[in-house]
Amino acid sequence: MKGRRVLVTGLGLVSPHGDDPERVFEALLQGRSAIGLWGRDELPPVVVARAPFAPEPWFTKLQLVGTDRVSQMAVAAAESARADAHWPDKLDPERVGIFIGSGMGGATALDDAYEALRLQRRMSPLSVVAGMTNAPAAHIAMRVGVHGPVYTYSVACASSALAIAEAAKAIAAGEIDIAIAGGAEALLVPGVVRAWQALQTLATPDLVEPGRSCRPFDVSRSGLVLGEGAAMLVLESHEHALARSAVPYAELAGSGVSCDASHLTKPHSQGQVRALGNALRSSGLAADDIGYCNAHGTATLVGDAVECESLLHVWGDSIAGLRVSSTKSMHGHLLGAAGALEALITILALNRRQAPPTATCRNLDAACNIPIIGESAEELPNLRAAISNSFAFGGTNVVLAFTRVD
Repeated sequence: MKGRRVLVTGLGLVSPHGDDPERVFEALLQGRSAIGLWGRDELPPVVVARAPFAPEPWFTKLQLVGTDRVSQMAVAAAESARADAHWPDKLDPERVGIFIGSGMGGATALDDAYEALRLQRRMSPLSVVAGMTNAPAAHIAMRVGVHGPVYTYSVACASSALAIAEAAKAIAAGEIDIAIAGGAEALLVPGVVRAWQALQTLATPDLVEPGRSCRPFDVSRSGLVLGEGAAMLVLESHEHALARSAVPYAELAGSGVSCDASHLTKPHSQGQVRALGNALRSSGLAADDIGYCNAHGTATLVGDAVECESLLHVWGDSIAGLRVSSTKSMHGHLLGAAGALEALITILALNRRQAPPTATCRNLDAACNIPIIGESAEELPNLRAAISNSFAFGGTNVVLAFTRVD
C-alpha cells in the first residue's frame, strides 16, 4: 500500500461465538460451531448463527428507543475495539474516521414496520432512522465524537471488507490518522430469512447435527447459513501508533478490489483473480509470501469451486504453500459484517500463527482441489502474511492482505 503504513491496534466484536476475540478464536480452533436450528413457527426449518448479545451494558433504556439491533451491535463492537486499542483521550476529531459496512441495515426496524402495515397497526415514527443503512456508523460517530469522514459501504457480502480497505487508504494517504473500520449485520428476522429461503441458497438443515449444516468445500455442501454480529478494527498510521506506544496486532499491507460485472449472484473467476492480483501488488507481496487464506467459502456449490479456481490461477505452482479454510463453517455468513469478522480472525491467525479449520469439511470436493484445512486446526510456525477474501453478490470482490509486525 502506497503512503503511510497502516497498523491494526484494536479488535472488537459481537459474534455467534461471543464477544471476546481471543475466546472466539479458541472456539474456532477447536472447531466449535455456533450454528443451530431457529425455532420460529412461521418459518420452514432453518439453521442460523445467532449472536448471544444483550445491549444493556452499552445503552440506557431511553437510548434503545429507535436503535436497531444492528446499530446496538455495531456500537458494542466499536467500543470494545476502542478499549482494546487503549484509544487516546486527546485526538483531533477531524483526523478520525468511521468506515462501516452493512448489507441490510436495520432489518428489524423495517421488518417491524412492514408487519405493522400488514396488520394496520401504528408504525413507529423512528422506523426510518432505525432502519437506514448508515445508522450504525452515525451511532458510533456520535459516541466517539468524530468530525472526520463517516462512511457507510453497502456491497452485499463485501461491505465491511471494503470499509476496512477504504479506511486504510485514507490513513495511508494522510487524510486521517486513526479510524474505526468494520461492519455489522442483524438480519435474522422472519421477512429477511423467508426472502433468503426463496432465493434457494440456504443450506439444507441437518436436523441430527445442526452445527454441521454449513459445509464449505465438502462434496455434500448444500448452501450458506445466515449469521449476525459485528466486528470492528482500530486502524492507525504507523507514526501515530508509535507516538503513543500502541502495540499492533498486524499491519494491513494492502487490498485489492474489483467487480465481475457479469452476473448478480453467480461469481466470476476472472473478477476474483483481478482482486487477488490487486491485493498482491498493493501490498508488495508475492503469492508465495502468503501462508494462509481465510476464504469466502460460503458452501454454495458454484461459489466454492470458483473461489478455488481463482486461488489456483493466481498461486499456480505455489499453491502447495497456501493453507485455506472457511470459518463460515462455524459462525455462518454474516453478509455485510462477514468481511470484518473474517479479517479479525485472519489477524489473530497471523498473530498466533495458528489457522482455524473448515470444521465441517470431511470429504473434499474434487472441484475444490487446493490445500484446504479440514476438520482440525493447523500450526503455521512460519506464517508471515495472510489474506481474507470477500466475494459478493453484485460482483464486488475485496481481498485484504495482512502481515506480521515483529
